[in-house]
This record gives sequence, C-alpha cells and structure tokens, in this order.
Amino acid sequence: MKSVNIMLNSINDVKDFVALVCTCDFDIDLTSGRYVVDAKSIMGIFSLDLSKPIKLDAHTDNADDEFFTKLKKYIV
Repeated sequence: MKSVNIMLNSINDVKDFVALVCTCDFDIDLTSGRYVVDAKSIMGIFSLDLSKPIKLDAHTDNADDEFFTKLKKYIV
C-alpha cells in the first residue's frame, strides 16, 4: 500500500480525480479525520471536508509511478 496526501480544490478537480482513479484496477481509499470513503465514489468524496488535505491510500503493492504521475497536480 502506498499513501500520499492530496487536495481537491474545486468541483472540477473532484470530477477529474474520480475519472482518473476509476481507470485503476485496485482499490483506493480517501481518509479525512475518522471518515474513510472509496476514491471512486464522487458522492463519498463530497461527504469529506475538502478544505483540508485528504490522505489517499492505494491498496496495491505495484502502484506504478505512472499512476502517481497522473495524480501529481492533486498531491500536496
């Protein structure tokens, strides 16, 4: 599992982020405080506090660098 912190600043960021993570064949969770949601769920993401950085957990041993390169604009 690999973890990074991300920031989603707008509705378009959330929409683009969900479209990106939906292309992955492994599970991805977002954690904000004590809440954990599926990163592929747009409704789940909107239930989080988006004013603060969110922890992203990619549940795979071979999360490739290409995936994290695509996420670069969201990583803080």
